[in-house]
Amino acid sequence: MSRTTARTNYFEHFVPGQVMRHARGKTMTEMDNVLITNMVLNTADAHFDEHRKEGNPFGTRVVFGGVNLAFVIGLAAQDTAENAIAELSMDKIRLKNPVFHGDTIYAFTEVQSVEDSDRPDAGIVHFRHWGVNQDDTVVVEAERRVLVKRASHWLKDETDV
Repeated sequence: MSRTTARTNYFEHFVPGQVMRHARGKTMTEMDNVLITNMVLNTADAHFDEHRKEGNPFGTRVVFGGVNLAFVIGLAAQDTAENAIAELSMDKIRLKNPVFHGDTIYAFTEVQSVEDSDRPDAGIVHFRHWGVNQDDTVVVEAERRVLVKRASHWLKDETDV
């Protein structure tokens, strides 16, 4: 079987204070905003009613904050979730600034802490995530706790591919 996850994002590899700038950015399209906003049944006019944008303090449609949060967590997933067994919590979510169609979001993560769990094959990692737009303006902040596999139990040997 071929390897589908990196060898460097198991529990043992996360160190408190470690900061990651995730590899990819994502430009927010109208489709991203309208499709996901409608899928979760958010009916706020500010997200998809072009006619009513005049009453909006931004003068244009604004992307639903849930979409912004999802993009930041998604962009961070390659480095923080490939070896996750369970998502334990997400809190301290802050939607700091609006995102508009055409903005590009980039994600960063800091490891807040690592701790043993009640499972010998996994530990708990506490992450702080944040997303910035193309102008380096923070748009989203959140903290997340994840149960992550231990390499010592899940990687059998150096030839494990």
